[in-house]
Amino acid sequence: MNPKDFHAYAVAIELARSLRDPLRRIATRDADLARQMRRATHSVALNLNEGNRRIGKDRLHLFRIAAGSAAEIQAGLDVADALGLVTGNSEEPRVLADRLLAILWRLTSPKK
Repeated sequence: MNPKDFHAYAVAIELARSLRDPLRRIATRDADLARQMRRATHSVALNLNEGNRRIGKDRLHLFRIAAGSAAEIQAGLDVADALGLVTGNSEEPRVLADRLLAILWRLTSPKK
């Protein structure tokens, strides 16, 4: 299966793309925050793609790590906004992170 056919992965890549400008702006004033957010961005895509190739608990574990990293990106944007590091250019990544978390909730929630 092509990773791009996995919807969650495609959204993660779209999220990474949408973070280019905000991360560049954040890095000019807070390199540590930008670095941590970049690591979280990498983690989302890498864990989703790896998890998609696994089965059982491994798969769920990797999807949950991806969800945690997506939440970390959201928190990073909140902190950057609170500190005045981003203004007006963080709406798209926020929407994409929220969308990705909704997808991951469905993938990791216990089945009834």
